[in-house]
Amino acid sequence: MTSSAPEIQQIVDAIRGRQRFVLSSHFRPDGDSIGSQLAMAYALRALGKDVVVVNADAAPPPLMAFPGVPDIRIAPAIDGDFDAAIIMECGDIGRTGVAGLDRFFVINIDHHPGNTGYGRINWFDAGAAACGEMVFDLVRALGVKLSLEIATHIYLAILTDTGSFHYSSISTRTFDICHEALDAGVDPVLVARNVYDSNNMGRLKLFGAVLSAMQIDGTGRIAIVYLDHEMAREAGGTYEDTEGLINLPLTVKEIQAVVFFKQAEGEEYRVSMRSKGNIDIGAVAKEFGGGGHKNAAGCTVNGAIDALQKLLLEKIEQAIDGRPVSR
Repeated sequence: MTSSAPEIQQIVDAIRGRQRFVLSSHFRPDGDSIGSQLAMAYALRALGKDVVVVNADAAPPPLMAFPGVPDIRIAPAIDGDFDAAIIMECGDIGRTGVAGLDRFFVINIDHHPGNTGYGRINWFDAGAAACGEMVFDLVRALGVKLSLEIATHIYLAILTDTGSFHYSSISTRTFDICHEALDAGVDPVLVARNVYDSNNMGRLKLFGAVLSAMQIDGTGRIAIVYLDHEMAREAGGTYEDTEGLINLPLTVKEIQAVVFFKQAEGEEYRVSMRSKGNIDIGAVAKEFGGGGHKNAAGCTVNGAIDALQKLLLEKIEQAIDGRPVSR
């Protein structure tokens, strides 16, 4: 089952009529952004197109094992001229962290609520469990064969953005696409091992330090996780080593939501949130200028950490109880 969105044909026409493409996604890329970009890049190259993938930040270390990831260009701005920029997983173009993309014909492909429609072509599909599902549909519409490289990155995108098939956005379409990826030669065990079983000792120690300091709110339903630069240094890990940590408290039956505060600079914190079932954590993130999905979202906040934790907990409790989330 594939999407029949009219925007797909518009994108196909735009691609066929152009030669040079730059692909980008959000800063601090994850498995879906990397997988979607590279699946699209391999498909475009199969059509004889010239493609450069540019991100503001490097991919997480476990993803470096996947084809094409080490070749992604890391830069704060675009150098060169292109016929079109394909931007994935970004609600607004500034979220790429890469300056100059708006100079080109912009194709905006996203599945996050709140997309601002900044492209010349805007394809938004809130029903997609991952942006990789949308790329799969586009690859099919372009008539490109599902090669092993393309299929691997599509599977990577879906595996990671569904939280290893945990989130409510999963549909029969999700498994149909994974079926086709496996038929194309993807080894799901190898992909999972590369993503989840390629840790270093610093990451393990960092997990232990962060989880040992974890707090549970008074209702017993929300886990509060915190990390600052000093904690990371003492554990011998980095912020990148915390990928996936936020999901561990959700394995506890009673925990319905997790909020993870990471110190950026001073009193600025990057906040990641996860939830189970129908708890709309995305609505909480939106109240603080962020966004995401129902079960996985984030934002950036400023202030004293104690006050921030209290405020976020109040909003998450509202979401758990099904009450409107408002400031």
